[in-house]
Amino acid sequence: MKNKMRIGLLLVASVAGLCNIALAQTVEQGKKFLYYQRFKSANDVFDKILAGNPNNIDAIYWKGQTLLAQHDSVAAGDLYSKALQTNGNAPMLLAGMGGVELRMGKTPDAKQRFETAISLTKGKDVNVLNAVADNNIDARNGDAQYAIEKLTQATQTKNFNNADTYLLMGDAYRKLIDGGNAVQSYQKALTLDPKLAEAKYKIGKIYETQKNTEFYLPAYNDAVQMDPNYAPAYYALYVHYFEHGDVDKTTDFLNKYVAVTDETPELKYDQTTLLYVGKKYDEAIAASKAAIQAQGDKVYPKYYLLLAYSYDGKNDSVNAREYLNQYFQKQKPDALTGRDYAFQGKVLTKFHSDSVAAIAAYMKAINMDTILQNKLDVIKEAQDFAKQSGNKGAYAYWLGVGYPYLKDPNQNELYNWGFANYSAGNYQASDSIFCGLYESKYPNEIFGYLWCKNSALALDDSLWTKGLPIEAYQKLGAIARSLDSTAKAANSPDSTKYKRYVIESYSQLAGYFNNVKKDKETAITYLDMWIEVDPADPNPKKFKEILTRKPPPAAKPSSGGKKAARK
Repeated sequence: MKNKMRIGLLLVASVAGLCNIALAQTVEQGKKFLYYQRFKSANDVFDKILAGNPNNIDAIYWKGQTLLAQHDSVAAGDLYSKALQTNGNAPMLLAGMGGVELRMGKTPDAKQRFETAISLTKGKDVNVLNAVADNNIDARNGDAQYAIEKLTQATQTKNFNNADTYLLMGDAYRKLIDGGNAVQSYQKALTLDPKLAEAKYKIGKIYETQKNTEFYLPAYNDAVQMDPNYAPAYYALYVHYFEHGDVDKTTDFLNKYVAVTDETPELKYDQTTLLYVGKKYDEAIAASKAAIQAQGDKVYPKYYLLLAYSYDGKNDSVNAREYLNQYFQKQKPDALTGRDYAFQGKVLTKFHSDSVAAIAAYMKAINMDTILQNKLDVIKEAQDFAKQSGNKGAYAYWLGVGYPYLKDPNQNELYNWGFANYSAGNYQASDSIFCGLYESKYPNEIFGYLWCKNSALALDDSLWTKGLPIEAYQKLGAIARSLDSTAKAANSPDSTKYKRYVIESYSQLAGYFNNVKKDKETAITYLDMWIEVDPADPNPKKFKEILTRKPPPAAKPSSGGKKAARK
């Protein structure tokens, strides 16, 4: 969810001091709800303020940020546009509108809004600098480096003492996939505000991307100790135990989350997911369908996702695909996650007719994630499901996608990729892998040459009219003979294995040059090489004798016949 911190109010001109103090406290309460990700409560607070004073700049700004946190950039844009018609030089509104424009792909317009907001406050207002940075961090098209520049500028203002600036700086570094600087920034925020639970929670998020449970679980628990009302940390713990199938702890942390958050359709959905984690798939299906029936078009879209998961749990791929398709149709595009696309890839992989769509879904999941390990996890998942479903082509494809990501790929990983392509009938690909990459990386190993030969045989016809296996057999024979000699010198039983490949290579080459190329001399050369390797084998000697046998002389006419002719 969108991070919203506790940026201090940008105070506007006051006419009644006491009234403004009360109003500030009310806006602060709305911001506090936003900090806790209690969007319904935050909206209620801001709506009440704006009902009494439609021109309250701070309430408008934070109402817009609440809408953006709920993925409603259209409503946020309408709100900011209307307010800017009468408050065209309000720096916070300019920053908010810039955030909307980033989401619309209007990056130059957004940048101009940000620079104008900063210029109007002479670059000295920490709240404005924080707002500019925040909107760049949250928007997918935002510039995290630009955000860091503005946040650094904020830290250089007179009497700086704002923990939220460092909180945002940590978020910006996270967006840049710089976990080290992100953690340092969050720790600086905690130095200024030791009770800032969001900073500890965000540190946990960094460690969670590294799958480091020893660090992220304590961080989440520390966050709720710092602030027992900090709902996002409870939710993170609920999700962790949900994904690990721990029904008791999943239920416990969801109940704790329920106690400190708003009653929303999303919350009802989360409670229904407990049926799924308990593997009560039929009950989860019934509850989801009941919610859809009761709420119609206004139903929380994830009920369709839960239906897809539940049917998948029952191994009903047809219904899983049907409800997953409906989920993607009904969910807001910017609310779709990499996990959603990965699940779509898994379901579609079970249908050979959807292989292309499955690959596209998985690739979207991979591209959406900025953490290398997460990318590798999705690729591994795609590989596993393709293999389980018997989709050899997809399995080979995903091994190929994953190979460049491997930090130090070993021989088996390269072999598996090549062999998967061979098994899938992708002989051109297996030829490239074994004859090229494998032989180059492991020139003294037999397997590259062996499967290079097999791929070449598969690419040519039975008569070798293209001549594709010739070079492959020549290389296989040479390496096998070398390895055979080494094995014999070491008294290794591997000698028998290598010798078999030598004989196969020389015999096939001799046959090709004699039968196809009509080149007896070259054929005899390979027969001699065969005899050198296995002098006890009578076959090459027999074939050589046939090829070198001189034809019988032509028969001479009998003398009696000539005399009879003269008579």
